Amino acid sequence: MGAGAPRGAGGPGDGGGLRASLSGLTTRGRSFVAAGIAASVCAYVLGQGALLRVGLLLALLPLICVYALHRTRYRVSGSRRLTPGRVPAGAEARVQLRMDNVSRLPTGLLMLQDRVPYVLGPRPRFVLDRVEPGGRREVSYRVRSDLRGRYPLGPLQLRLTDPFGLVELTRSFSTYDTLTVIPRTEPLPPVRLAGESNGYGDGSRRSLALAGDDDVIPRGYRRGDDLRRVHWRSTARYGELMVRREEQPQRSRATVLLDTRRLAFDGAGPDSAFEWAVSAAASSLVHVLEQGFSARLLTDTGDAVPGEGGGFSAGGQESAEAAGLMMDTLAVVGHSDGAGLSRAYDAVRGGGYGEGGGDGLLIAFFGDLDDVQTELAARMRQRASGAVAFVLDTGAWGGRPVPGHDVVPLEERLRRLRDAGWTALAATPGTAFGELWRQAGTARVGTATSGGRE
Repeated sequence: MGAGAPRGAGGPGDGGGLRASLSGLTTRGRSFVAAGIAASVCAYVLGQGALLRVGLLLALLPLICVYALHRTRYRVSGSRRLTPGRVPAGAEARVQLRMDNVSRLPTGLLMLQDRVPYVLGPRPRFVLDRVEPGGRREVSYRVRSDLRGRYPLGPLQLRLTDPFGLVELTRSFSTYDTLTVIPRTEPLPPVRLAGESNGYGDGSRRSLALAGDDDVIPRGYRRGDDLRRVHWRSTARYGELMVRREEQPQRSRATVLLDTRRLAFDGAGPDSAFEWAVSAAASSLVHVLEQGFSARLLTDTGDAVPGEGGGFSAGGQESAEAAGLMMDTLAVVGHSDGAGLSRAYDAVRGGGYGEGGGDGLLIAFFGDLDDVQTELAARMRQRASGAVAFVLDTGAWGGRPVPGHDVVPLEERLRRLRDAGWTALAATPGTAFGELWRQAGTARVGTATSGGRE
C-alpha cells in the first residue's frame, strides 16, 4: 500500500482458526452466551422446558454467527495511496483507500479501519455495504500534524460483523506507508550576505579546462556539438574533428550548521527554541539551494548530509534528491548528548576546497554556549569565506540553564563572534526568521571575500 501502484493483500477469510474466531465475540455476544447458559441451568433446575429452549437459543445464536463468519471465504484486496509522502508541519496529506472484491461471492457488511498515530488525528473508520463480485469501493481521509517526524500509516484492518452485532472479526493487511512531516519553511528575501558569491547568477565565474584559449584540452567531436566550437589546430594535429571543452560553471558552497546539543537548548514542543532553530535551518537550506548553491547540513555531531562528495549536494536531479534527504533528516533530528562543538569544528575545517581555499558560506544556528564553545564557534569563521550566526537566547523562550553549564551572556557571545568576523544576530521569541535574514544581508560585519568554489 503506497504512493505508487496499489498493492493487494489477502482477504479476511484466510487467517485464524475457529478458536481464534471465538475471541471475536462482542460484549453483546458474550452477554447472549452467559444469559443462555444461566437460563438453561435455571430451566433444568426448575424443570421448565420452554425456558430451556429459550436458553439454548440465546447460547447457540452467537456460536452460529461465529461459525458463519469463520466459514466466509470471499477475498478482498486493499491498497493505500498517500499523496504527498512528505509535507511541512501543519499541512495536510490525503490518504486514499481502495478495496477490491476479488472473489466470486458478494461481501457482507464491512468496517474498514486504518491505524494512524494519534498526532495525525482520530483513527479513520468507514462502513462499506455489500460489495458485488469484482466490485470496488474507494474512500479517503486527510491527516495533518503540527509536529515534525516520521509517522507510520497502517496496517489497514477489516472488521466483519454479523447482522445481530454478536461477533466482530478483525483481519489486518500487512503493508505500511510512512508520512514524513518536515519542518515549516518560510521564503527568504534574496539578499547578499557578507562573503557570499553569486552561485549560478550572472556574476558566477567560469573556468575553461586550462588557463587560456590556446591552452584548451580538446576532445573528440560528438554528434550534436556546435561546429563553432571546433578546435581547428587540434583537428589538423590529430587528423579528426576536435572541439573545445565546455566551460565549467563554478558553484558556490554553503554549509548550514545546526547546534542540537541538549545542553544548548532546554524544552521541546512546537514553540520551543530548538524547533525555531530547526525550522530556520530548513528555510536556509531551501533558500541556498534555490540560489544555485551546493549545500550540506551539518550538526554538532560532525555528521554531514547528504554525506557524499564531501557532504555537499550535486547539481540537477541529485540536488533535488539531496534536498529531500536533508529535509528528511531535519524531520527527525533531536537533541544530541554531545557536550561541545569540536566535531562540527573538525568537519568545517576539513571541508575546504584545497590548499588556500575557503569553505564557502557558513550559516550557523547556536544555542547556549559556554566560554570554550564560544571560542570554538568563533574559530570556525577562519575556514569560511562568509559566516552568519543566529544565536538563540534560550532563556527568553523559558529555558533553564543546565546545572554546571556556565553559559556566556548573549551579548558577550554576539560580541566575540563579531570580533572573529561573523555576522552574528540574536534570535528571540516572536522574531520572524525572514526579518533576521534581511538584517544579515544589510549587516557589514567581517571581511567580504569571494565564496568557496568547487
